[in-house]
Order: sequence, then structure tokens, then C-alpha cells
Amino acid sequence: MTTAFPKGFLWGGATAANQIEGAWNVDGKGPSTADMVTGGTFETPRHYTATLQANTYYPSHQASDFYHHWREDLKLLHEMGYNTYRMSIAWTRIFPNGDDEEPNQAGLDFYRQIFEQCRDYGIEPIVTISHYETPYHLTQKYHGWLDRRVIDFYVNYCKTIFLAYKDLVHYWLTFNEINILIMMGGYVGAGLPLKDGESMFGGEMTDATRQDCFQALHHQFLASAKAVQLAHRINPDNWVGCMIAGSLSYPLTPAPADVLLNQQEMAMNNWFCGDVQVRGAYPYFAKHYFDEHHIHLQTEPEDTAILKAGKVDFYSFSYYSSNARTADPAKAESAGNMTFGAKNPYLKYSEWGWSTDATGLRVYLNDVYGRYGVPVMVVENGLGARDELTAEGQINDDYRIAYLKEHIEAMHAAIDDGVDLIGYTPWGCIDLVSAGTGQMEKRYGFIYVNRNDQQQGDFKRIPKKSFYWYRQVIASNGANLNPDVTQS
Repeated sequence: MTTAFPKGFLWGGATAANQIEGAWNVDGKGPSTADMVTGGTFETPRHYTATLQANTYYPSHQASDFYHHWREDLKLLHEMGYNTYRMSIAWTRIFPNGDDEEPNQAGLDFYRQIFEQCRDYGIEPIVTISHYETPYHLTQKYHGWLDRRVIDFYVNYCKTIFLAYKDLVHYWLTFNEINILIMMGGYVGAGLPLKDGESMFGGEMTDATRQDCFQALHHQFLASAKAVQLAHRINPDNWVGCMIAGSLSYPLTPAPADVLLNQQEMAMNNWFCGDVQVRGAYPYFAKHYFDEHHIHLQTEPEDTAILKAGKVDFYSFSYYSSNARTADPAKAESAGNMTFGAKNPYLKYSEWGWSTDATGLRVYLNDVYGRYGVPVMVVENGLGARDELTAEGQINDDYRIAYLKEHIEAMHAAIDDGVDLIGYTPWGCIDLVSAGTGQMEKRYGFIYVNRNDQQQGDFKRIPKKSFYWYRQVIASNGANLNPDVTQS
């Protein structure tokens, strides 16, 4: 590739509060659902505990200690040339219980200094309002998003941060990967209760659990729509987007049964949530799905108008890999710890079961833009891998550079196709704990954090080879993807 991306393209990286901040109970912060989940591995699932257990590792409690390293971290992002940074606000730093009458001033002050530093560096924040950390009190008292009253608590939280950062933040995402409720149960995305000791993803989805998940999802749709309207009233310059877990899949074979199944899976896993948030109404295929699974949503007469009035301004999504679908049970197998389907024989897979499919990103971008016609952002993308620190203090992550290079080329091709792609924020730009496994050693970042899964290390930050490569990419606005860079 020799041509640059469009002028004004947003280049940056992405993190989440519960996976990077640490300081889980510092300066008035309350516990979130993320704080009650243990560490794990690809082979050993993370578990929820109803109360904190002694001698048990909870990754969010320290994470990468961004809470005490944010100045250093933002300086490094600035050195890379970022003009945007996607991060999330921890709801329980602002409202420790979620339903508090008054916000926690220390939490508001913490994020204000971050946003002010971003402004001084010329970095535009993209803020996720709720990223996998429902206030734990709301889970205990209200069964999380299953209770309609949580909508008002969320909207009050939104009003507080929209006003507090009115002149500092103009890009907002209402819920991270909101479609996760359809695929992986309700605890992670909506704080629905689990049994003590259960996997954080819950058990196998049944019609009963689907009922709860879709009811909670309906409440999140309403909350998102109200947040969009509120953000526009408070500051007309605000742009509010949805955030979808991009779940691209192909039929494993040309067999009609595989093609039909894949069409149905793509519709439910991707377009169901996208249609509600971008088009402002449930899609036509929702009725058949609800009837098939005996789902009966409790709604109010005003809900239809709320959804229609609260359509998002842009569509953002995560994309890591693709899957393959087959109606043949003998060929179906899990492809990764947060993915599903059969393995595609044309793709390579990581040790965590994730495929590498850059062409799939181009396919998905075209599908999304063709369906919705609104600006698009890729707000998560990256390769989780084990990084080795050499005796010279370097991390030569050429594998990460190769992965990102392919995906940036695919994005450029999608722009040439006509897609209005406006930004790219690769995931975990600073090493953080994995959402799926809770591991530090499954690393995504351009910046190495000296911490391991045995809770050893001083959190020292070390730029990787990919740091210098991405700096070159940004400086050239995507025109220079040469992987041969000097680490200085």
C-alpha cells in the first residue's frame, strides 16, 4: 500500500477500566461484577464468587495499575502519535453502588485529569460508558439489567458524566459489545446473577436464560436510546455510537443447511442489535426467534418511540477473527474461548483458538456499511500472544506487526470499496488482563507491562517493536506499513 488513509482519520488504541486500572476499591470506588471474577486460563474458565475469597486471584483488582501510571501511559500514547484513545469509565468510580443519589467526586476528578491531559496532547477520547462492569450492588439488589429501574440509574450516570466532561469528550459508546448477551449469557454484559462458583459465562443457554438475557438487553437498548438523546441535548457536538462484537462467520461448506444456519447466526449475532440501535426498531426476524424460544418481552407503550428517537450516530465494533458454521454436529467444535463454531481449514489459529482472517474484516466492514450507511469505527482488533522480554530489554513482536499490517491493509481496501471508515483503535494498546481468561500473559499491547499471571512484576512499561512500527503507521496516516523499524 502506498496511499494514505483519509485526512482526519482517527488512529489510536483501546482499553477498558476493569482490565487496566486496578485500584478496584481505592478513593471511594465500589465493587463491580468484574471485581468478583477470578483469574483463569484457556483450559480453566474464570469463575464468579458471591463474596471475595482469601488467597484467590481477582485480575481486575490490580490489572495493569493504570490508576497510578496514567500520566506515564498517556505520555507513551502521545509519543506514538495517537489522535484518539478509546477508554472506559468505571461506573462504580462515579456511583459506587450504581443507584447512589450523589456521585463520588474523587472518581469524577480522576477521569477529568485524564481527559484534560488527552486534550493537551491532542488526543480525542472515545469513552465507553459501560464496559463489562455493572455495579455489583445492582446485581445483588435488582438482578442487574433484568430490572427496568436500572435504566434510570444508568441514565443518571450518563447525565453526570456528560455534564462533567461536556467540553472534554465528544465521542461516546453506550455499551461495550452489547450483543454479548445473545451469545454468552448475562453476567458479563448485564450483571445478571450467577450461582456462587459458576463460570462467568454461565451454563449452556436455555430458553429460560434467553428470556432473561433478552429482557435485560431490551432494557439496555432503551437506556442506550435515552443516553443518545440526552447526549445530543447536553452538547449537540456529541457523537454517540453502538459497539458490537463483530461476529463474522462463513458457512463451512456450500451445503444449503450450512448456508442457512450461517445466515441465521449472522443475523442474530450481529444485525439484531445493530438494527435496534442504528435503525431504531427490532428486525423482522426477531419475532420468529422469540416465538421459537418462547421469549416474551415485558415492554411499555412508549418503548417503540424511545428506540426510534435514540438511534446512534455511528457504528463501532470489535473484530479479532472469524468463524465457520455447520449444521453437521460431527464437524462443529469451539474455535476459541470467546468464539464459537467450526475451525476453518483455510485459516491459521492461535494457541487460544482464535483465527487470523484480515479479509474477513473487509467483508464485515462492507456488510455493516452496506446495511446501515452510517460512519464506522473499528474500536477493537489485535493479536493476543505471549511476548518474550530479551536480555537486551526488547520485545520483538513481529507476529503482532504482521497481524496488524494485514488488517490495516484490509481496512484501506474497504475504504476503497466505499466504506466510510473513520477510526481504528487496536485493543489493549497497553498490556492488560484478558477479559476471556483473566491472563496478563495473553498480551495485545504496543507497550509491555512487567506483570505476569503469578502476580509478579513491578508494572514497568516497556515499548515493544510494534510501538515504533505503529508510530510510523500513524505518522504516515497509514501509508507506511514497512515492518522493518528501529526500536528507538
